[in-house]
Amino acid sequence: MKFLKSVCIEPMYWELPFLDRFRAAREDGFDFVEFWSWTGRDLDAVKSAAERAGIRIAGFNGDAELSLIDPAQREAYLAFLRESIAAARKVGARSLTIHSNGLGEGGTVINSYPELSDTVKLCAMFHTLLECARIAEESGVQINLEPLNTSVDHVGNYLRTTQMAAEMIRLIGSPMLGVLYDVYHMQLNEGSLCEHILAHGRQFGHVHIADVPGRHEPGTGEINYPKVISCLEEAGYTGLVGFELIPRASTAEAVKAIMRL
Repeated sequence: MKFLKSVCIEPMYWELPFLDRFRAAREDGFDFVEFWSWTGRDLDAVKSAAERAGIRIAGFNGDAELSLIDPAQREAYLAFLRESIAAARKVGARSLTIHSNGLGEGGTVINSYPELSDTVKLCAMFHTLLECARIAEESGVQINLEPLNTSVDHVGNYLRTTQMAAEMIRLIGSPMLGVLYDVYHMQLNEGSLCEHILAHGRQFGHVHIADVPGRHEPGTGEINYPKVISCLEEAGYTGLVGFELIPRASTAEAVKAIMRL
């Protein structure tokens, strides 16, 4: 099958002013755009730029600097999530991405909570995710939980495996709560990409693509992306494939590699 394509317009199209990136992405053949943070953005301008370009918004982060695994942050986390839901609905975004730990500048993990046991972290995350699922169902905005690599970009992040994320989503059982499966992160953390995709692909709500090492476009590193795409099809995945990557040379060259894939 041919997957609909989304592109993250923060590392991609960096050569252009932010609001000009929507039209550029559409002209390059993308169906959706996504970005990292909605806070500090003029949401009316974002919505207008997407509408003028004729491109939809896949989503953005919904949790900012707050942590799912900290029971003391539960109410603040849910309050900010509701604000993010309102922002998503305002611009017509279809999903939000959430994480186990709060992330700061450059994706740095703010607090790994060494003082909390795994039991507390896991139970706090599950308890809050139950409410996240209810909020997603009421709003119609999909929420996707993303495991992150802990060796290069997000040292100290608690949620680091496909299995843990997928099993938690499966236990909660909401059609509006999924896993954001980032191939780059999971190659760094666990490898065996096809094995994990085939085992858990039905829990995926969104997929991110970038190569290893460097987080550049497909074909620049070690990942066999034609095989990954084939496994997504075999697993029954029907959602978007998002290209969240840093162009090795230029956006134009990265787009060529994406379209070849």
